[in-house]
Amino acid sequence: NFRLKPESIDFSETSFSPKEKFKRNVHAIQTLLKIEQENRYATAEEQEIMSKYVGWGGISDAFDQNKQAWSDEYALLKSLLPETEYNSARESVLTAYYTAPCIIHFIFKVLDKLGFEKGNILEPAVGIGKFFSLLPDKMQDSKLYGVELDSLSGRIAKQLYPNADIQICGFEKANFSNDFFDVAI
Repeated sequence: NFRLKPESIDFSETSFSPKEKFKRNVHAIQTLLKIEQENRYATAEEQEIMSKYVGWGGISDAFDQNKQAWSDEYALLKSLLPETEYNSARESVLTAYYTAPCIIHFIFKVLDKLGFEKGNILEPAVGIGKFFSLLPDKMQDSKLYGVELDSLSGRIAKQLYPNADIQICGFEKANFSNDFFDVAI
């Protein structure tokens, strides 16, 4: 499973410009599509590229054909994504925001103070799995489970965390046993 190295954590990622976020997303998608076309798992370098995917929250201009300053990005997205994935990405501009690393670290500190060391961890809106990438060393023996509605994010998460059980579907359709999880994030 992919792990963010402490020195590569970018605590300023929320301050990236929309154009920079767009570039990171496109590079991650292109990498994912290449891997899928070749029917293989991602290399460590490819995982690093895909880990920079930030979703489409706040990047609505890229989906507006009338925004002249975004015409190249609009055309690129239309050519890169099949219609269903394009529509899904466009619909997510109001909801697809990923959790900042500083918040993730705080949540894991709370779990540590509560005495959690290992168990079955569920991330019911896993995105690309930022929580999984920042799992503390003392919790590494945990089993990871995730659910993601967005196909692109879920497929990236599967490449980043091949040892996790990640289901791409609505949470209400996820197939897990009752009373199975020790922690839900």
